[in-house]
Amino acid sequence: MLCVSLLIVTLDNTILNVALPTLVRDLSATTTELQWIVDAYILVFAGLLLAAGSLADRVGRKRTFLIGLTLFAAGSAWAAFSGSVDLLIAARASMGIGGALIMPSTLAIITDMFREPGERQRAIGLWAATSGVGIALGPLIGGLLLDHFWWGSVFLLNVPVAAAGVAFALPLVPNSRNDQAKQPDVVGAALSVAGLGLLVWAIIEAPANTWTSARVLAAGCSGLLVLAGFVWWERRSSHPMLELGFFRRRAFSGAVPSVAFVMFGLFSALFLLTQYLQFVLGYSPFAAGIRALPAAGAIAVVAPLSALLIAAVGTRITMTAGLCVISGGLWQLSTTTTGSSYGDIVPGLILLGVGAGLAIPAATGSVMGSLPQQHTGVGGGTNGAFLQVGGALGVAVVGSLLATRYQDRIASVLPASMPRATRDTILGSIGGAQQVAARVGGASGQALNQAAKAAFVNGMTLGFTVATPVAAAAAVIAFVVLPARRRRVTSLPPAGETPRQAA
Repeated sequence: MLCVSLLIVTLDNTILNVALPTLVRDLSATTTELQWIVDAYILVFAGLLLAAGSLADRVGRKRTFLIGLTLFAAGSAWAAFSGSVDLLIAARASMGIGGALIMPSTLAIITDMFREPGERQRAIGLWAATSGVGIALGPLIGGLLLDHFWWGSVFLLNVPVAAAGVAFALPLVPNSRNDQAKQPDVVGAALSVAGLGLLVWAIIEAPANTWTSARVLAAGCSGLLVLAGFVWWERRSSHPMLELGFFRRRAFSGAVPSVAFVMFGLFSALFLLTQYLQFVLGYSPFAAGIRALPAAGAIAVVAPLSALLIAAVGTRITMTAGLCVISGGLWQLSTTTTGSSYGDIVPGLILLGVGAGLAIPAATGSVMGSLPQQHTGVGGGTNGAFLQVGGALGVAVVGSLLATRYQDRIASVLPASMPRATRDTILGSIGGAQQVAARVGGASGQALNQAAKAAFVNGMTLGFTVATPVAAAAAVIAFVVLPARRRRVTSLPPAGETPRQAA
């Protein structure tokens, strides 16, 4: 039941991806607006996860879980019936509040229920498999719904699932809390959301405003300053939502950035490929969703089995191997051309799924196993926050690289006499260009369609080319920072104690 509830939270990260072309046609959304529709949910989700984990420890994990399900269902209903891009972005942000309350609560409850390290790692493996499968199955379920209903159905699906989660959680889920938990860190939560929001805004809006524009530079620098202020506040607060002392533990400090890099690659790949399958290869939403199954299947098979590999060779090797496989998958996808077929991207999809199936359980188990039992809510929130931040940055960075390259390439073939409104539609997205091409028709329309496809594929491969060394560098970091074997601890090491002494 906990995994099913988690499924809708992670599913919502990617179920919208397959609907993006539909939103271009029905709501006239641009590529930039598509990035915001995806990232509005992720940003609020990520920004509040740490505070939500602290709240779960303080008021009770079951209570927080139930409140999260209720808010998530309400936000989903709003998103389903929002009739404009702006309202949809706002509704997606509201869903992030509910998701932030659900995710750390599920992980904290599981960690509390399974105290024996081997059992806990297996349970976390199933938890991670659910999370990964939800991410990868989103395009399939979204495509199935879009083939039969309107785009709002991808959100309305969450309402009955959330209701069932509440009904089963009330009698079955045990409650737990930390009686010594500190009060929620409201200032820290505000700083984290504001800092991430400004930074991601700068990345997403850069293609439309140019990377060197005063607005983009001001927003990006302000975001970094606010995040620095967040760290300063957390170091001095009497009730920080993120215990910076946790980062003195290599099992913690090596795992949380590693899992962010996993999601950077996975989210960015799904954001690009669901559009590629529909706009370039011409598949329907459902057909595109089916073709994302190799990634979902690989995660579903590998994640539950990762506990065996962790037991055999340790977290460090398992995590490093997973990131290396992800890097290989991104490199394979970067070789895509306008002449490629679906079969050419299947190896990359499988490699992404295998890598995520290895890395997510390893990182999550390392984070949760490195913390005292009373801090499992904060641990789950931290793990989830880095998951979501990595995904948000993946969509923002790779999506912006796509938009910049697409606009540069397609602009070079457009006549100077073209009306401004038509030109803006073509530059806004490949979907807009294809709509114009369909209206023009004939040889001119076909030439525009082919030029748009070529520009999109060129931007997509640029995104994958940049993401490949990012994942490879993360593998090196994981190998260097993570300890060879994880040891369970019950309290924070004293200030000034080295990681080796703490171990």
